[in-house]
Amino acid sequence: MPFPEAGGLISYGRRTDGEGRSFGVYVGRILKGANPADLPVQQSTRFELVINLKTAKALGLTVPQALLARADEVIE
Repeated sequence: MPFPEAGGLISYGRRTDGEGRSFGVYVGRILKGANPADLPVQQSTRFELVINLKTAKALGLTVPQALLARADEVIE
């Protein structure tokens, strides 16, 4: 996620890797004549937590160990 990599403290959101394929499938269905209103709504099922410890230290914050253990990525 670009926010913590740019110096942000914490980011939590959907993972975008692999979603391009599902978008392509939707577009393909529509181009083949499917009505967009008839297509099922898809929601993200994979989320990612990224913590920037350098920023936390600069702000004088201590990130709880339990939160660090749940993080998908920790920037040190």
